[in-house]
Amino acid sequence: MSVPQRVLTNDDIAQLVDTSDEWIRTRTGIERRHVAKEETTARMAIAAARQALQVADADPREIDLIIVGTATPDHSMPSTACQVQSALGATRAGAFDLNAGCSGFVYALIMGHQAIASGEHNLVLVIGADTLTRVVDWEDRTTCILFGDGAGAVLLRASEGPAGVLSTLLGADGSGGDLLMIPAGGSALPASAETVAQRLHYLRMNGREVFRFSTRVMPRAVEQVVQRAGLTLEDISLIIPHQANLRIIATAAKRLHLPMERFYVNLQEYGNTSAASVPIALCEAVEAGRIHPGENLVLVGFGAGLTWAAAVVRWGVSPEEAISPRYRIWWRWLLYHWAALRERVQRFLRRLTVWLIRRAERRR
Repeated sequence: MSVPQRVLTNDDIAQLVDTSDEWIRTRTGIERRHVAKEETTARMAIAAARQALQVADADPREIDLIIVGTATPDHSMPSTACQVQSALGATRAGAFDLNAGCSGFVYALIMGHQAIASGEHNLVLVIGADTLTRVVDWEDRTTCILFGDGAGAVLLRASEGPAGVLSTLLGADGSGGDLLMIPAGGSALPASAETVAQRLHYLRMNGREVFRFSTRVMPRAVEQVVQRAGLTLEDISLIIPHQANLRIIATAAKRLHLPMERFYVNLQEYGNTSAASVPIALCEAVEAGRIHPGENLVLVGFGAGLTWAAAVVRWGVSPEEAISPRYRIWWRWLLYHWAALRERVQRFLRRLTVWLIRRAERRR
């Protein structure tokens, strides 16, 4: 995982808009969030990916596919996944972005699982990364209090062992797309002086309707994906939900008749990091000793689109296995620097080629 260094507390936000620490805590459960300053979606995605490769002691050149779930790419094109591919030196990998809002990571995880299950791929890098604080209106207290930035990554590898993705669920209801959206900046409303003046490039949300949607869809998705795995809720050790709002998680727990202890919650520290929230929570749950080999987990996300997704995962990695020899760490460091040099050289050669062609044309 990777999060920005800059931390913005509720008291800090109270200096910007009419709100208070107590108001934010009681309605959302959020206490602080990490906000990008120098960081970008791609930079955090790359940092998280490199950590995942170190934990797995994996060779970037063996990656077959890179999927980045994000709603806030660095650019409309190229994709953030292609930036990650270049930075890692993953020269064999295909790469693409996936936009399913806050469901993005779980969607991407399912796509990665299916790519491996098809037999076409062996090693897939899945990343959730967003910088929503770059697109929130810091004059709108209903939205600016909610979001933070970050990235999280996992590696999926083909295996015949007992662990892995047991079942998946994807869902969408496009009729609710207007409930959570950024109106301008796409082909429907290209950037113009008018769209900027009307503040249409900021995220807009109907909070009440999104709350109703999420509290309805999250428990239903959990029940359905667990049933598809041939399990019961009693077989699930931990549920890692999208970290949007503590009241949403508490309502889902009540409808599932489960104690809050069965849900991992860290939104008090990070706020809603969109597609990054589930993998960041997964990383912290592992580090906190909340996940052990052989246990069944549910990862569940919901967000703009409207979309939702869930997966049952049987965990099979112990922390003792995730220790890279020092020489491998240095080898990957050298590979990343080679990848950066390769990118610069190739760009220089392309520019040089264009210059030589134009020079030759002028001489004709």
